[in-house]
Amino acid sequence: MKFAKTLIAAAITLGLSTGAIAQDKTKVGFVYVGPVGDGGWTYEHDQARLAVEDHFGDQVETVYVESVAEGPDAERVMRQMAMQGADLIFATSFGFMDPTLNAAKKFPKVKFEHATGYKRADNVSTYSARFYEGRAVQGTIAGRMTESNVIGYIGSVPIPEVIRGINAAYIHAKKVNPDVTFKIVWVYDWFDPAKEAEAAKVLIEQGADVIIQHTDSTAPLAAAAEAGNVIGFGQASDMAEYSDGPRVSSIIDNWAPYYIARVQAVIDGSWSSADTWDGIAPGMVGIGEITDRVPAEIKAEALALKASIASGEYHPFTGPLNKQDGSVWLAEGETADDGTLLGMNFYVEGIEGNVPN
Repeated sequence: MKFAKTLIAAAITLGLSTGAIAQDKTKVGFVYVGPVGDGGWTYEHDQARLAVEDHFGDQVETVYVESVAEGPDAERVMRQMAMQGADLIFATSFGFMDPTLNAAKKFPKVKFEHATGYKRADNVSTYSARFYEGRAVQGTIAGRMTESNVIGYIGSVPIPEVIRGINAAYIHAKKVNPDVTFKIVWVYDWFDPAKEAEAAKVLIEQGADVIIQHTDSTAPLAAAAEAGNVIGFGQASDMAEYSDGPRVSSIIDNWAPYYIARVQAVIDGSWSSADTWDGIAPGMVGIGEITDRVPAEIKAEALALKASIASGEYHPFTGPLNKQDGSVWLAEGETADDGTLLGMNFYVEGIEGNVPN
């Protein structure tokens, strides 16, 4: 009895509680490429972080660093998190890939999760969403609703994920409107409201009355609202502030179930390196409210497409499809394999311009 009292006294002296001795909190870090208030990509990752806190309560402590540049600075941030006791770190941008691997080598006991990348290690997992499924739905709405037959697309960084989205949107816009054309402006950044707004204005000046974006701010929707006769879509989140104006629907990234499951795996010791690529069916890709600005028959068509993708009845990349140069890519009824989609570096036939290097 005297020995037990001595241990408790020592714990109090060290500033610890007996509960802390029994079980430390699991510390989870999040590295964000943009600000948590971007209204899009980073906002949704941070909503998932808050869901982790809500789910686990006192079992978990979360920390985050926002607006981290892709490159060496990301590795510095991850190393600091690891040194400060993080058990699990989510690195939430493609350009964090090599920095994540580098940090993981230095901290082999820490678990790392890298979003949208393809490099793994014993303590590094990868995860992403099949955003192209949502782009197919957006393309259908865009193709039906355009009056100018010009759809503008704002590209962020020319990686396969973004190129897949452009192709999926174009294929499905073209299916419902053979006269449609795409104009693409690249901003070479994930989050830069000034560049995004300027890109939207350029596309509108070139005749686009629909804007699709793969960038993280609400600036393109603001430009569409200013133009008055242009519609757009929320990117990564609902962007609900524009739901009474140009925003007719959205792709919503739902990371919370994945984050909760991976944190639980760390807590119970079952975590292992894996790759996850989920879409509409498991709920990682959501289609936001389709507003009343979209006619009922177009809404029904879009929701039917969503349902057929979710059920597995339909794949957004189903032949016949050719590459931009006219060469056959997919024969009638053939569907694209994941390997080709993950490395996609070409436009499909009908899209003008070159894929940037």
